[in-house]
Amino acid sequence: MNGPSDFVVVGAGILGLAVARELLLRRPGSRLTLVDRADTLAAHQSGHNSGVIHAGVYYAPGSLKAKLCVEGAARMYEYCASHGIAARRVGKLIIATEARELAGLEEIERRARANGVPGIRRVDREGIRELEPHARGISALHSPGSGIVDFRAVCDRLAADLREAGGELRLGWEVQAVSAPVQGRSIRLLGPDGDAVEAAIAVFCAGLWADRLAVSSGAPADPRIVPFRGAYLRLSPERRGLVRGLIYPVPDPALPFLGVHLTPRVDGEILVGPSALLAGARDAYALGRVRPRDLMETLAWPGTWRMAARWWRTGAREIRAAASHRAFASAASRYIPELRPADLLPAFAGVRAQAVARDGALVDDFVVSRTPRTVHIRNAPSPAATSSLALARRVADMVEEQV
Repeated sequence: MNGPSDFVVVGAGILGLAVARELLLRRPGSRLTLVDRADTLAAHQSGHNSGVIHAGVYYAPGSLKAKLCVEGAARMYEYCASHGIAARRVGKLIIATEARELAGLEEIERRARANGVPGIRRVDREGIRELEPHARGISALHSPGSGIVDFRAVCDRLAADLREAGGELRLGWEVQAVSAPVQGRSIRLLGPDGDAVEAAIAVFCAGLWADRLAVSSGAPADPRIVPFRGAYLRLSPERRGLVRGLIYPVPDPALPFLGVHLTPRVDGEILVGPSALLAGARDAYALGRVRPRDLMETLAWPGTWRMAARWWRTGAREIRAAASHRAFASAASRYIPELRPADLLPAFAGVRAQAVARDGALVDDFVVSRTPRTVHIRNAPSPAATSSLALARRVADMVEEQV
């Protein structure tokens, strides 16, 4: 390209697009280039998810997830309303089916209230049936502000905002190397066929490849992205009446995964899932896909083995669920007793970019770091899509500190 940019953003998922939009809103007339290795927008996590706008229920008070999810949900609904994007507040029930789950439900309620989640309330058996006639449980937490949207449609609109503000979008442009800052004033990204992009500041929103690009910019190797493949099934059309809104189990608060849940989509489908399996590739949308470099990096990371040693029982359950419609149906029928294996059809799979620390901890918050002339989003799993417009503001604040 001709001449350096003011900003280059890496990643055409919802976070990269939101960051680019925010930078151009703050600094109209700036030269901004957004690049992505894929040939389409939202090619990975932003386009392979359940489409839930989370309300901020689960997250530890004081965490970035807690702060930015509540703000981000409000901003997402406002953005969708102003641009004619369908976003529906269908509400969420988190259902306890056994007495041993009540303590976990109480902890989630405590977090939700501390986080300022609007409208949160407890309901009893009768309240569950009023909200979801086919659901059963002994107690539940109701979040009326939880909703659904097509995040691909949001990405399309953000890309239009970027172009209208004068930004350049270059798809099919893979960052192959990051040079050291040029005389301390700019940074250079090397791309395909000897092409390069130079800018005063680079922002990396690279998702499944976030750790590699951070390390290439001089950041530490810890944490490492470990990919988890999550497969969804869907209810057959004649059984969609079993579900009105979002229905979730009480999750293990020590894990960043929420268990098998039922999720309406804006296209009318009802998803069931997902599973959560270690993947052999960072783009393992097909079950058998293995990329040697991805697999070797996962296996060579000490945190992978420490994580596996701690959570092997959970892993065994996930393998069982992923291998069988019957196991998916069994998990979901705990709170929808009428659901049967024959009601489930194949849907799609996504790959979650989960940061794992060297000590084996599953990093359960957004992680944003800096190296000279760069800002890196190192960990941004769910609720990153919900939080994207709020997280973009925080990243833009960090960028402006370096300008």
